Amino acid sequence: MKKISVIALVAVGLLVASCNKEKTAETAVSGQEQTVAESIGEVLSIDTVASVVNWKAFHKGGFAPRWGTLHIKSGDLSVAGNQISAGNFVIDMTSIKVDPASVTEKDKKPEDLEAHLKNPDFFNVEKNPVSDFKITSVSDLKETPKDAVTGANKTVSGNLTLLGKTMNVTFPAKIDATDNSASIQAKFTVNRADWGIKFGTSEADPAEWMVSKDIEITVDVTAKK
Repeated sequence: MKKISVIALVAVGLLVASCNKEKTAETAVSGQEQTVAESIGEVLSIDTVASVVNWKAFHKGGFAPRWGTLHIKSGDLSVAGNQISAGNFVIDMTSIKVDPASVTEKDKKPEDLEAHLKNPDFFNVEKNPVSDFKITSVSDLKETPKDAVTGANKTVSGNLTLLGKTMNVTFPAKIDATDNSASIQAKFTVNRADWGIKFGTSEADPAEWMVSKDIEITVDVTAKK
């Protein structure tokens, strides 16, 4: 996808946002896969208990929002001079959860939506049990978008892989780093169709086009020495 202005990718698809009317996160710029950043400095392991990827999705018009979580399986961040130089994390797509609070209709069940998200219509977790994000660059944020995560100070670009397809995404993030710890917090929106997740995107089928293509991803990753 084109470069994004996290992931989920979260990636994982994973992974949801509102339509333009309801959107609450900066739309990521996406583009072709880029060279992964070289690891420089101290390598810190991702704290998989403290780290999480949250997703949110809407039907078109902003109604019936759904949201939930994805677990981070593994990963690391490289830190040099109190700056993140590189990093990656793997998202367990089989862990996708739907928050019961987001399913208010009496005839709907969170577990049914979870099963649908796991099947080939969306993330096809049997064939694609994990997604991953690999940092390609980190730079100072020149101008903070109004919908960026609070305290955003950097621009992060990285390769996000979903369903076996890799696209580079760029988004604003809040980064804190020392020799002993590092964290990345970000909130952004991606278009799932860029990765070939096209269920609900047919304009010819009214039963499908009510599903928004956008995914709002909130990333909260912590790494320790």
